[in-house]
Amino acid sequence: MTSTAADIARRLADNAEAVCRRYLSNGRREGHYWMVGDIRNSPGRSLYVRLSARGEGGGAAGKWTDAASGDHGDLLDVIAASCGHTGFRETLDEARHFLSLPMPDPSPPGPKAKKAAQGSPEAARRLWAGSRPMAGTLVRFYLNARKIIDLRAGDPLRFHPHCFYRPSGEDEPGGPPAWPAMIAAVTSEDGRVTGVHRTWLDPATVDKAPVTCPRRAMGLLLGHGVRFGSAAPVMAAGEGIETLLSIREPMPAMSMIAALSAAHLAAIEFPRALRRLYVARDDDGAGAGALATLTDRGDAAGIEVVPLEPERGDFNADLVLLGRDRLARSLSRQLHPSDRHRFL
Repeated sequence: MTSTAADIARRLADNAEAVCRRYLSNGRREGHYWMVGDIRNSPGRSLYVRLSARGEGGGAAGKWTDAASGDHGDLLDVIAASCGHTGFRETLDEARHFLSLPMPDPSPPGPKAKKAAQGSPEAARRLWAGSRPMAGTLVRFYLNARKIIDLRAGDPLRFHPHCFYRPSGEDEPGGPPAWPAMIAAVTSEDGRVTGVHRTWLDPATVDKAPVTCPRRAMGLLLGHGVRFGSAAPVMAAGEGIETLLSIREPMPAMSMIAALSAAHLAAIEFPRALRRLYVARDDDGAGAGALATLTDRGDAAGIEVVPLEPERGDFNADLVLLGRDRLARSLSRQLHPSDRHRFL
């Protein structure tokens, strides 16, 4: 009988140290844990895997947590990341091979799986699963060119080398059907991927692709966002990904949410832990309206909403044209006194 995913995960947990030695070879055992840099086997000590269950409430063997990003999971996740898998079936087959389990019988011919509806959350999740880490890709070069350097393994950003682009109308000139793209995961507070945001890129210019709409989102967006860091009492929110990553350069410890548009910023769900929200607003009517709506909602929920204003109309423009130190001084004047020392 073919082993189920749950059974395979349990068997891996029973052999947790052997799994770590194979797939997290840059780490080492320390007591009851295996320590390594991250789930992709980087050297370091941020991620720890429990090798055995110890005492009531002590945690299950095979479970891991990354102290830097807050990510967590089981050994199937470790195998998937280590091997660069884009599909769950690949991971199960690799795990069966490691455990010397029989491979599943080929599925008999049958009806093809239904294609996910265009723009649906399922289509978004498939695009996210089919993308790869951004390290060493055009995504990192694009962001670095915008002076965004602080990029982390746990960030919800990936790279897709051939992301389909649908022209916005008959008036749009013809061009390649696919471009490289930065793919950002839109998630709920519990970490469930509900959508993605695509920024199509041009390798020749290391900038946005020369199309009418180089940025588009798909999936379930209302209330959700692209999250950088865990929910916290003090956070920042804004429309654009580059806007918030620019602010993170001088404030690396602040958690942030990119809502992707003014309308979605106004409707963002407040994390349960939130007590003060800084809003990196765009200098236009839509940004002012979003700030007003958030302020009213914050008053009703007991959350202080504080606007952050750029000097040049855009925080990435501030970072590129004025520099990190000037941006830090500008932000310092707008932060609550108790937050200046903590975040700057």
